[in-house]
Amino acid sequence: MISRRKFINLSIASFIIVSSKEIFAEGKKIKKYKLLANPTEYSFSNDEKLTNLWLLNNSCPGPLIIAEKGDILEIEFTNLLNEPTTLHWHGISNLISMDGVPYVSQPLVETGETFVYRFPVNETGTYWYHAHNKAWEHVARGLYGPLIITSTSNNSLGRRDILIVADDWLMNKNNQVDEESFGSLMHWSHAGRYGNRLSINGKFSPNIEIPSYGPLRLRFINTANARILNFSLLDNKSLDIIAIDGISCKPFQAKKIILGPAQRVDILVEDSSQLKSLFEVSNKEPLKVADFIPTDLVIEDHLNLIDPIIHHEVPALLTPKIIEIHMQGGAMGNLSSAIFEGEKKELRDLALDHSKLWAFNGHIGHYDFQIAKVNLGDLIILKIWNDTNWPHSMHLHGQHFWVNSKEFDGQNRFLLRDTYLMERGEKAKFIFKANNPGDWLFHCHMLEHHASGMGGVISVV
Repeated sequence: MISRRKFINLSIASFIIVSSKEIFAEGKKIKKYKLLANPTEYSFSNDEKLTNLWLLNNSCPGPLIIAEKGDILEIEFTNLLNEPTTLHWHGISNLISMDGVPYVSQPLVETGETFVYRFPVNETGTYWYHAHNKAWEHVARGLYGPLIITSTSNNSLGRRDILIVADDWLMNKNNQVDEESFGSLMHWSHAGRYGNRLSINGKFSPNIEIPSYGPLRLRFINTANARILNFSLLDNKSLDIIAIDGISCKPFQAKKIILGPAQRVDILVEDSSQLKSLFEVSNKEPLKVADFIPTDLVIEDHLNLIDPIIHHEVPALLTPKIIEIHMQGGAMGNLSSAIFEGEKKELRDLALDHSKLWAFNGHIGHYDFQIAKVNLGDLIILKIWNDTNWPHSMHLHGQHFWVNSKEFDGQNRFLLRDTYLMERGEKAKFIFKANNPGDWLFHCHMLEHHASGMGGVISVV
């Protein structure tokens, strides 16, 4: 656990680093935002009862934070909840002291306290931010929002640049978040906390206004605790994918958009007049979740819809450091015992006494579990085996990684991601150069899985 004294020293060191001309070159802008977390009565639909949520600036999703590549983001975060929390900036190659992981990179922001996040943003793309203390509950209550880094100095997205922030909510008969199911071992040992209502941009079955003709960019973000979302548009025609997890890629086509928790996909629609409705197609019967409503306005702001494609070189695999990660646990799994707090315990005891159900390499993971220690500049290959009966959305903090993805129509594609959806039984290699110093969390973004053991730290020194 990081002490406040140690954290203050880290913060001072980080401030010195980011104040240097190497990062803060002359002319760089500081974009300032204020976020306030507090309980809020919120309306998902005009004809339904208000729902009690925990929101940022009373907004669901939280307010759009937007900055230009090369800017410095400064976010003043105040916590007025009755529980401590933090904010993580998902997908940003951040300073470790600004990453938002409690006990690892910062102390908890207690009730009534304010914490200032200050960091540079050096990659364009679609990102998001979310609570990282008791995330399995705090995110489920609404503590998240979109974060977009652009290649131009705009304070808002253009009318041809549309956010699709998707979430599923487990609601009770009174239209309230089902609090009684928080901590359910059924959720934690199976697929995670699945909801029974799907929201798009904070509304149930919303109308999304779009220009009546011309090109359009759609930015999809899956903020759900655990649900894998499958979206379809354009009468199941192929979709042009232009960015993955914030990183522009060579455009390719896929029939549908599959999003594990925390993943992002951007698509380009050549003619917005073709858009009618958005469907979630995980089940046999497609579920219409939003309608696109054309506007009569003549809008010509269709330039710069595609961020400049920066050619990211795949590292030459000459002398890699190989780290093996064997994922086990969960219902119908093969984990019978694991090491927890230095002691080997049977899975039944781990589940009933500690709500722990998943393991990396035979160890129940936590913020203080070190998966590996590597040197700055090392080439790393994480050889991961999902030896469980469940999919897992695996996220690495602090950097992106190359992976041979099978997520789009079953085709193999070498993609640069920060979150990869691993199917049960799948083996994958995550390849990256350890160029960002710090203790970086690696965990499943099915948030109940992370809370019950599927996580640890890779230390870059």
